[in-house]
Amino acid sequence: MSVRELVVLGTASQVPTRARNHNGYVLLWDGEGILFDPGEGTQRQMLRAGVAAHDLNRICVTHFHGDHSLGLAGVIQRINLDRVPHEITAHYPGSGKRFFDRLRYATAYRETVPLTEVPVSGGGAVLADTPAYRLEARRLAHPVESFGYRLVEPDGHRMLPDRLAAHGIAGPDIGLLQRTGELRGVTLDQVSEVRRGQRFAFVMDTRLCDAVPALADGCDLLVIESTFLDEDSSLAEEYGHLTAAQAARTARDAGVHHLVLTHFSQRYTDPTAFATEAREAGFEGELTVASDLVRVTLPKRRQ
Repeated sequence: MSVRELVVLGTASQVPTRARNHNGYVLLWDGEGILFDPGEGTQRQMLRAGVAAHDLNRICVTHFHGDHSLGLAGVIQRINLDRVPHEITAHYPGSGKRFFDRLRYATAYRETVPLTEVPVSGGGAVLADTPAYRLEARRLAHPVESFGYRLVEPDGHRMLPDRLAAHGIAGPDIGLLQRTGELRGVTLDQVSEVRRGQRFAFVMDTRLCDAVPALADGCDLLVIESTFLDEDSSLAEEYGHLTAAQAARTARDAGVHHLVLTHFSQRYTDPTAFATEAREAGFEGELTVASDLVRVTLPKRRQ
Protein backbone atom coordinates (compact mmCIF):
# COMPACT_ATOMS: atom_id res chain seq x y z
CA MET A 1 0.00 0.00 0.00
CA SER A 2 1.43 3.38 -0.99
CA VAL A 3 2.22 5.91 1.70
CA ARG A 4 1.72 9.61 1.18
CA GLU A 5 2.26 11.66 4.27
CA LEU A 6 4.09 14.65 5.66
CA VAL A 7 6.45 14.13 8.58
CA VAL A 8 7.01 17.37 10.47
CA LEU A 9 10.48 17.55 12.02
CA GLY A 10 10.49 21.13 13.27
CA THR A 11 8.13 24.11 13.36
CA ALA A 12 9.99 27.08 14.85
CA SER A 13 10.98 30.17 12.92
CA GLN A 14 14.24 32.03 13.52
CA VAL A 15 14.62 31.00 17.16
CA PRO A 16 13.89 27.44 18.35
CA THR A 17 12.02 26.93 21.60
CA ARG A 18 11.86 24.16 24.19
CA ALA A 19 8.93 22.67 22.28
CA ARG A 20 9.84 23.54 18.69
CA ASN A 21 12.95 22.63 16.72
CA HIS A 22 14.09 24.60 13.71
CA ASN A 23 12.38 23.76 10.41
CA GLY A 24 12.40 20.38 8.74
CA TYR A 25 9.75 18.46 6.78
CA VAL A 26 9.79 15.15 4.92
CA LEU A 27 7.17 14.35 2.31
CA LEU A 28 6.84 10.59 1.83
CA TRP A 29 5.38 9.87 -1.59
CA ASP A 30 4.99 6.28 -2.79
CA GLY A 31 8.42 5.10 -1.72
CA GLU A 32 10.25 8.39 -2.29
CA GLY A 33 11.18 10.95 0.33
CA ILE A 34 11.62 14.69 -0.19
CA LEU A 35 13.27 16.64 2.61
CA PHE A 36 12.30 20.31 2.75
CA ASP A 37 14.26 23.05 4.55
CA PRO A 38 16.52 21.10 6.92
CA GLY A 39 17.22 23.54 9.72
CA GLU A 40 19.63 23.00 12.58
CA GLY A 41 18.96 19.73 14.41
CA THR A 42 17.22 18.01 11.48
CA GLN A 43 19.37 14.88 11.66
CA ARG A 44 18.32 14.25 15.26
CA GLN A 45 14.68 15.04 14.52
CA MET A 46 14.74 12.48 11.71
CA LEU A 47 15.94 9.89 14.21
CA ARG A 48 13.14 10.78 16.62
CA ALA A 49 10.57 10.63 13.81
CA GLY A 50 11.77 7.31 12.48
CA VAL A 51 12.91 8.73 9.13
CA ALA A 52 16.19 7.27 7.86
CA ALA A 53 18.67 8.76 5.41
CA HIS A 54 17.77 5.84 3.13
CA ASP A 55 14.22 7.25 2.91
CA LEU A 56 15.42 10.42 1.17
CA ASN A 57 15.62 10.96 -2.58
CA ARG A 58 15.51 14.75 -2.83
CA ILE A 59 16.38 17.77 -0.73
CA CYS A 60 14.56 21.05 -1.43
CA VAL A 61 15.77 24.28 0.19
CA THR A 62 13.54 27.34 -0.13
CA HIS A 63 16.24 29.86 0.86
CA PHE A 64 19.48 30.25 2.75
CA HIS A 65 18.49 31.57 6.14
CA GLY A 66 19.87 29.43 8.94
CA ASP A 67 16.58 28.09 10.27
CA HIS A 68 15.93 26.58 6.84
CA SER A 69 19.36 25.27 5.88
CA LEU A 70 21.90 24.88 8.70
CA GLY A 71 20.97 21.21 9.06
CA LEU A 72 22.15 20.47 5.52
CA ALA A 73 25.70 19.69 6.61
CA GLY A 74 24.66 16.97 9.03
CA VAL A 75 22.05 15.46 6.73
CA ILE A 76 24.42 15.26 3.76
CA GLN A 77 27.13 13.69 5.88
CA ARG A 78 24.64 11.18 7.31
CA ILE A 79 23.54 10.23 3.78
CA ASN A 80 27.16 9.42 2.99
CA LEU A 81 27.88 7.72 6.31
CA ASP A 82 24.91 5.42 5.80
CA ARG A 83 25.89 4.78 2.17
CA VAL A 84 22.44 5.46 0.80
CA PRO A 85 22.18 3.15 -2.23
CA HIS A 86 20.60 5.66 -4.61
CA GLU A 87 21.36 9.09 -6.00
CA ILE A 88 20.18 12.14 -4.07
CA THR A 89 19.10 15.31 -5.87
CA ALA A 90 19.32 18.72 -4.22
CA HIS A 91 17.33 21.80 -5.27
CA TYR A 92 18.05 25.28 -3.90
CA PRO A 93 18.14 28.91 -5.10
CA GLY A 94 20.95 29.20 -7.61
CA SER A 95 21.98 32.54 -6.17
CA GLY A 96 22.86 30.73 -2.94
CA LYS A 97 25.23 28.16 -4.40
CA ARG A 98 28.11 29.50 -2.30
CA PHE A 99 26.09 28.77 0.83
CA PHE A 100 25.17 25.30 -0.38
CA ASP A 101 28.80 24.53 -1.13
CA ARG A 102 29.91 25.71 2.32
CA LEU A 103 27.30 23.54 4.00
CA ARG A 104 27.97 20.53 1.80
CA TYR A 105 31.66 20.67 2.62
CA ALA A 106 31.48 22.18 6.11
CA THR A 107 33.86 19.52 7.46
CA ALA A 108 35.85 16.56 6.17
CA TYR A 109 33.96 13.32 5.42
CA ARG A 110 34.07 10.50 2.90
CA GLU A 111 31.71 10.95 -0.05
CA THR A 112 30.07 7.65 -0.94
CA VAL A 113 26.75 8.76 -2.47
CA PRO A 114 26.18 10.71 -5.71
CA LEU A 115 24.57 14.08 -4.93
CA THR A 116 23.20 15.85 -7.98
CA GLU A 117 22.63 19.58 -7.71
CA VAL A 118 19.76 21.09 -9.69
CA PRO A 119 19.58 24.73 -8.58
CA VAL A 120 16.52 26.89 -9.20
CA SER A 121 17.07 30.08 -11.16
CA GLY A 122 15.03 32.90 -12.61
CA GLY A 123 11.37 33.01 -11.68
CA GLY A 124 11.16 29.26 -11.22
CA ALA A 125 10.93 26.15 -13.32
CA VAL A 126 9.90 22.53 -13.65
CA LEU A 127 12.69 20.83 -11.72
CA ALA A 128 11.73 17.20 -12.31
CA ASP A 129 9.14 15.40 -14.39
CA THR A 130 8.82 11.75 -13.40
CA PRO A 131 6.06 9.17 -13.91
CA ALA A 132 5.05 9.74 -10.28
CA TYR A 133 5.02 13.56 -10.13
CA ARG A 134 6.13 16.88 -11.56
CA LEU A 135 8.14 19.09 -9.19
CA GLU A 136 7.87 22.81 -9.79
CA ALA A 137 9.30 25.93 -8.14
CA ARG A 138 8.18 29.57 -8.05
CA ARG A 139 9.96 32.63 -6.72
CA LEU A 140 8.57 34.05 -3.48
CA ALA A 141 8.94 37.53 -1.93
CA HIS A 142 11.51 37.53 0.89
CA PRO A 143 14.58 39.66 1.67
CA VAL A 144 16.78 36.89 0.22
CA GLU A 145 15.92 34.86 -2.88
CA SER A 146 13.37 32.24 -1.90
CA PHE A 147 11.37 29.64 -3.81
CA GLY A 148 8.25 27.66 -3.01
CA TYR A 149 7.82 24.12 -4.28
CA ARG A 150 4.81 22.35 -5.78
CA LEU A 151 4.39 18.65 -6.53
CA VAL A 152 1.71 17.58 -9.01
CA GLU A 153 0.72 13.99 -9.72
CA PRO A 154 -0.34 13.30 -13.33
CA ASP A 155 -4.06 12.80 -13.84
CA GLY A 156 -5.14 9.19 -14.17
CA HIS A 157 -8.34 7.35 -15.05
CA ARG A 158 -11.07 5.80 -12.95
CA MET A 159 -12.64 2.83 -14.72
CA LEU A 160 -16.45 2.81 -14.86
CA PRO A 161 -17.86 -0.74 -14.42
CA ASP A 162 -21.17 -0.06 -16.18
CA ARG A 163 -19.47 1.27 -19.31
CA LEU A 164 -16.95 -1.57 -19.30
CA ALA A 165 -19.81 -4.07 -19.13
CA ALA A 166 -21.70 -2.31 -21.91
CA HIS A 167 -18.68 -2.76 -24.19
CA GLY A 168 -18.06 -6.34 -23.09
CA ILE A 169 -14.68 -5.60 -21.51
CA ALA A 170 -13.79 -7.61 -18.41
CA GLY A 171 -10.95 -9.39 -16.61
CA PRO A 172 -7.42 -8.99 -18.03
CA ASP A 173 -8.76 -6.92 -20.92
CA ILE A 174 -9.37 -4.02 -18.51
CA GLY A 175 -5.67 -3.81 -17.68
CA LEU A 176 -4.76 -4.13 -21.35
CA LEU A 177 -7.07 -1.25 -22.22
CA GLN A 178 -5.54 0.88 -19.47
CA ARG A 179 -2.03 0.22 -20.79
CA THR A 180 -2.74 0.65 -24.50
CA GLY A 181 -5.53 3.24 -24.47
CA GLU A 182 -7.66 1.31 -26.96
CA LEU A 183 -9.03 -2.20 -27.31
CA ARG A 184 -11.22 -3.58 -30.11
CA GLY A 185 -12.23 -0.08 -31.13
CA VAL A 186 -13.09 1.02 -27.58
CA THR A 187 -11.00 3.92 -26.24
CA LEU A 188 -10.05 4.46 -22.62
CA ASP A 189 -12.03 7.71 -22.51
CA GLN A 190 -15.24 5.83 -23.40
CA VAL A 191 -15.11 3.61 -20.30
CA SER A 192 -13.47 5.84 -17.72
CA GLU A 193 -13.39 9.30 -16.22
CA VAL A 194 -10.45 11.47 -15.28
CA ARG A 195 -9.04 10.82 -11.82
CA ARG A 196 -7.41 14.06 -10.78
CA GLY A 197 -3.83 13.72 -9.60
CA GLN A 198 -2.97 14.87 -6.09
CA ARG A 199 -1.18 18.15 -5.44
CA PHE A 200 1.12 19.29 -2.65
CA ALA A 201 2.78 22.65 -2.05
CA PHE A 202 5.43 23.91 0.35
CA VAL A 203 5.48 27.68 0.93
CA MET A 204 7.91 29.18 3.40
CA ASP A 205 9.22 32.65 4.15
CA THR A 206 7.41 35.15 1.94
CA ARG A 207 5.14 38.13 1.82
CA LEU A 208 1.93 37.75 -0.15
CA CYS A 209 2.80 37.68 -3.85
CA ASP A 210 1.45 36.12 -7.04
CA ALA A 211 3.44 32.92 -6.46
CA VAL A 212 1.68 32.08 -3.20
CA PRO A 213 -1.83 31.43 -4.62
CA ALA A 214 -0.28 29.86 -7.73
CA LEU A 215 1.56 27.32 -5.60
CA ALA A 216 -1.51 26.71 -3.41
CA ASP A 217 -3.98 26.32 -6.29
CA GLY A 218 -6.11 23.21 -5.83
CA CYS A 219 -3.73 21.58 -3.39
CA ASP A 220 -4.74 18.51 -1.46
CA LEU A 221 -2.14 19.44 1.16
CA LEU A 222 -0.62 22.91 1.60
CA VAL A 223 2.23 23.46 4.07
CA ILE A 224 2.63 27.18 4.58
CA GLU A 225 4.34 29.51 6.98
CA SER A 226 2.27 31.58 9.40
CA THR A 227 5.03 33.22 11.36
CA PHE A 228 2.80 35.95 12.76
CA LEU A 229 -0.76 36.56 13.82
CA ASP A 230 -2.72 39.33 12.12
CA GLU A 231 -2.23 41.65 15.08
CA ASP A 232 1.43 41.80 14.01
CA SER A 233 0.81 42.12 10.27
CA SER A 234 3.10 45.13 10.04
CA LEU A 235 5.99 42.99 11.32
CA ALA A 236 5.07 40.27 8.83
CA GLU A 237 5.27 42.75 5.98
CA GLU A 238 8.52 44.27 7.25
CA TYR A 239 10.34 40.95 7.58
CA GLY A 240 8.80 39.18 4.58
CA HIS A 241 6.40 36.74 6.22
CA LEU A 242 2.74 35.71 6.30
CA THR A 243 0.16 35.84 9.05
CA ALA A 244 -2.13 32.93 9.86
CA ALA A 245 -5.06 34.88 8.42
CA GLN A 246 -3.22 35.55 5.15
CA ALA A 247 -2.26 31.89 4.84
CA ALA A 248 -5.82 30.77 5.58
CA ARG A 249 -7.40 33.18 3.10
CA THR A 250 -4.96 31.99 0.45
CA ALA A 251 -5.90 28.38 1.17
CA ARG A 252 -9.61 29.19 1.16
CA ASP A 253 -9.48 30.98 -2.19
CA ALA A 254 -7.22 28.32 -3.74
CA GLY A 255 -9.55 25.45 -2.82
CA VAL A 256 -7.04 23.73 -0.54
CA HIS A 257 -8.29 20.52 1.07
CA HIS A 258 -5.92 20.31 4.07
CA LEU A 259 -3.99 23.31 5.39
CA VAL A 260 -0.89 22.91 7.56
CA LEU A 261 0.26 26.06 9.36
CA THR A 262 3.85 26.14 10.63
CA HIS A 263 7.02 28.26 11.15
CA PHE A 264 5.80 30.07 14.27
CA SER A 265 7.49 33.02 15.93
CA GLN A 266 8.67 32.38 19.47
CA ARG A 267 6.68 35.42 20.60
CA TYR A 268 3.48 33.31 20.64
CA THR A 269 2.93 30.67 23.31
CA ASP A 270 -0.63 29.55 22.49
CA PRO A 271 -0.80 27.54 19.24
CA THR A 272 -4.60 27.51 19.30
CA ALA A 273 -4.52 31.21 18.40
CA PHE A 274 -3.33 30.27 14.90
CA ALA A 275 -6.23 27.84 14.42
CA THR A 276 -8.70 30.42 15.69
CA GLU A 277 -7.38 33.07 13.31
CA ALA A 278 -7.43 30.66 10.36
CA ARG A 279 -11.06 29.75 11.00
CA GLU A 280 -12.04 33.38 11.46
CA ALA A 281 -10.41 34.09 8.10
CA GLY A 282 -12.86 31.68 6.49
CA PHE A 283 -10.89 28.49 5.90
CA GLU A 284 -13.30 25.56 6.38
CA GLY A 285 -11.20 22.59 5.22
CA GLU A 286 -9.02 20.28 7.28
CA LEU A 287 -6.61 22.28 9.42
CA THR A 288 -3.44 21.32 11.27
CA VAL A 289 -1.43 23.68 13.43
CA ALA A 290 1.82 21.79 13.14
CA SER A 291 3.84 20.57 16.09
CA ASP A 292 7.17 18.77 16.03
CA LEU A 293 7.07 15.09 15.01
CA VAL A 294 3.44 15.11 13.93
CA ARG A 295 2.50 13.14 10.81
CA VAL A 296 -0.13 14.41 8.38
CA THR A 297 -1.59 11.97 5.87
CA LEU A 298 -2.53 13.34 2.48
CA PRO A 299 -6.31 13.50 2.12
CA LYS A 300 -8.10 10.89 0.05
CA ARG A 301 -8.25 11.57 -3.65
CA ARG A 302 -10.89 14.04 -4.72
CA GLN A 303 -13.80 12.63 -6.70
